[in-house]
Amino acid sequence: MADVHDKATRSKNMRAIATRDTAIEKRLAGCLQSLGLDFRVQDAALPGRPDFVLDNYRCVIFTHGCFWHRHRCHLFKVPATRTDFWLEKIGKNVARDKRDCGLLREQGWRVLIVWECALRGKLKLSDPALSERLEEWVCEGGAFAQIDTQGIHAVVDIGE
Repeated sequence: MADVHDKATRSKNMRAIATRDTAIEKRLAGCLQSLGLDFRVQDAALPGRPDFVLDNYRCVIFTHGCFWHRHRCHLFKVPATRTDFWLEKIGKNVARDKRDCGLLREQGWRVLIVWECALRGKLKLSDPALSERLEEWVCEGGAFAQIDTQGIHAVVDIGE
């Protein structure tokens, strides 16, 4: 099936997708602020340009869109059109994520990924539940974890 938009319209739509200050980033920033945690945003000097950097805890937090980073949840659907193109593009995102998280860990940073499904949609975590998991990981967590609709999980490899 062909794309329903012409190339110029599709390009315009893709350019409109925000890369910073998204709704999920704003929600997560609000939770971090409510916990009284100091953070910096979008540090281009670090691999992957983490969405949040908490220097006092030597940790970084990424907010990942479930579609763009291939999270196996109800928000990820393989596109019906140009399937090979999208799977290749998303696969490159996942490979880059793995590389960047590995580099951050080699530099001594702890890494947390907060998935979009935990922040929006029918199964999202409440603000108190999300804040509790953030505080738990920031203050006591391991080297690498993720938060999704099921809670917080330690991660050995980003491909999990």
